[in-house]
Amino acid sequence: MLYWGLYPFKDYFSLLNVIGYVSFRMVFAALTSLLLAYFLGPWFIRFLKKINLKEEIRDDGPSSHFPKAGTPTMGGLFIMAITSVSYILWGNLSHLPGVLVWTIGLALSFLGFMDDYTKTIKKDKKGVRPRVKLLFQFLAATLFSLGIYHLGMGEHTTQLYLPFIKEPLLDLGIFSVFLWVLVVVSTSNAVNLTDGLDGLAIGLSIVVTTTLGIIAYLSGVKQIATHLLIPYIPEVNELSVYLSALTGAGIGFLWYNSHPAEMFMGDTGSLALGGIIGMSAILIKREFLLLILGGIFVFEALSVIIQVAYFKSTKKRFFRMAPVHHHFELKGWHENKVVTRFWIMGILLALISISSLKII
Repeated sequence: MLYWGLYPFKDYFSLLNVIGYVSFRMVFAALTSLLLAYFLGPWFIRFLKKINLKEEIRDDGPSSHFPKAGTPTMGGLFIMAITSVSYILWGNLSHLPGVLVWTIGLALSFLGFMDDYTKTIKKDKKGVRPRVKLLFQFLAATLFSLGIYHLGMGEHTTQLYLPFIKEPLLDLGIFSVFLWVLVVVSTSNAVNLTDGLDGLAIGLSIVVTTTLGIIAYLSGVKQIATHLLIPYIPEVNELSVYLSALTGAGIGFLWYNSHPAEMFMGDTGSLALGGIIGMSAILIKREFLLLILGGIFVFEALSVIIQVAYFKSTKKRFFRMAPVHHHFELKGWHENKVVTRFWIMGILLALISISSLKII
């Protein structure tokens, strides 16, 4: 809105030239989200309590979680609303790939909302049925993938890149759509599975979105992309404005989600965050780097798959409990220790991911 409303007058007021700089709008998008989240947080928590949106705690989980029953949930509404306001203010909405990430992210948030609503208001612990949820995710991911295939991202649209390798491995053509759908659905569910401890999923998401935002900015500046020998993707640095807004909202949410959490994000937030991370990695041609950058999310998802497969074949549990963060809790680690150590590993993986830009 500010980009469209004020930037055209730069010839009359030279100070308005700064709005044309993506880096300027990145910083202020993050600050806007952070301040909105900080000041509106207490009001939103009171609102959630008033309408009785309270978290249900699984009976077979660690006993230390039982006191969390009744904590307000659906904090994902808070994250997505604040991100949207900041993005509308500071983003260039003519950048259609970025707008597509934003709108599909909101669609996934709506799916999470329906799941949380079914659990909290309708008192159906199963929520939205898994098949229905998965179908919706596939439809949303397919819309995004076909949209990106149609819009294109320059010469690199369908090329497949591997971490630490500068040249594309191959050009997948139309088959890229299938890969992209898989990436979006997988990351959406992986972040959802990670959201089980105070501050865990949002803290890791902040690390990942910050890293993706940096790479998006570098990939959209031709001189920098050429110097780093990474794919130059025209205007993809506009995506970094949205990711900055999301990061700022995430940091503000973490203020209230840190242990002991005053509100949870619920599926309303986790499904959307995962999808946005997956879509952003696709736009900057870092689909496989996400296996490193989002390594903790991958670890959490794999722990569930391993647990189910192992139990079906042996009738025994591989982990004490899945997702794996609960395994460490049952081993005696305090919740804060699990979260902090997972954050540390997430930051290390982010540093490795950034280093991949200038190795080979």
